[in-house]
Amino acid sequence: MNADVTPEAGVEMPEPQYRERAAFGYAGVPVFLVCLLVLVIGLVLAVTGLFTGPLALLAVGALLAVAAVVVGLGLTVVAPNEARVIQFLGRYVGTVRTDGLRWVNPLTTRKPVSIRIRNHETSVMKVNDSSGSPIEIAAVVVWQVEDTARAVFEVDDFIRFVSIQTEAAVRHIANNYPYDAHKTDTLSLRDNADEITEKLSREIAERVESAGVRIIESRFTHLAYAQEIAQAMLQRQQATAVVAARQQIVEGAVGMVDLALQRLSEEEVVELDEERKASMVSNLLVVLCSDRPTNPVVNTGSLYQ
Repeated sequence: MNADVTPEAGVEMPEPQYRERAAFGYAGVPVFLVCLLVLVIGLVLAVTGLFTGPLALLAVGALLAVAAVVVGLGLTVVAPNEARVIQFLGRYVGTVRTDGLRWVNPLTTRKPVSIRIRNHETSVMKVNDSSGSPIEIAAVVVWQVEDTARAVFEVDDFIRFVSIQTEAAVRHIANNYPYDAHKTDTLSLRDNADEITEKLSREIAERVESAGVRIIESRFTHLAYAQEIAQAMLQRQQATAVVAARQQIVEGAVGMVDLALQRLSEEEVVELDEERKASMVSNLLVVLCSDRPTNPVVNTGSLYQ
């Protein structure tokens, strides 16, 4: 069972001052139709008062037309998977997430914020793992804006903020774990990618929570030893693989020899003294463990000659 050898360091971020809330508004189509009707009526009254009627009729028509235009300035189009952050005189008053034509206070400013799912892939970074070996590492993070108020008001640029914090988290994770594990109870970047990326996702989520961003997934896209030590590490990996293979071969050969001796004894095929058993074991181990074809030697004399 694998165990973590390094304590997880929590990331302390400032407590967010803003939370997203729904903005006050109405469906835009009915407001648009009313504004259009009032504008037409106002223009008709203004034209009538200008040419044939009293000036009061002109003034009423002009006021109706201006009112229709001012109210119509509150109409805003919200695209799918897009939100509008509403500010009135610099104060946050809410967010509109319903797509389509919406109407809000015409004296407000409306900043669009995409809430689509996005990818961010880090560049290939050279860092040192926990054992001090230089490695190259890169990761991709899938994220989405969850709280538009925090994304707009808590950080200067939430896209750049996610990029920088992701790279910082990748470096921190790479510094805390070895590339290869030399012990069975140690997590490594190469052998335990799933467990490590889960920890990476949690750390990135802690770092970007104050910006209102939700981390969906993170994965390593590049992981290798640095060029200056890659050849030496490849030789070490090959040597480790050869040793493991030879160990398995020897264990299997010992089992086969033991089984052969038991069968010969149980079925009384031949009686072997200790010296003959030792010779038989030696020959069988040479045949089973050799990495080259063996050449049989026919002994026509006695074993003791």
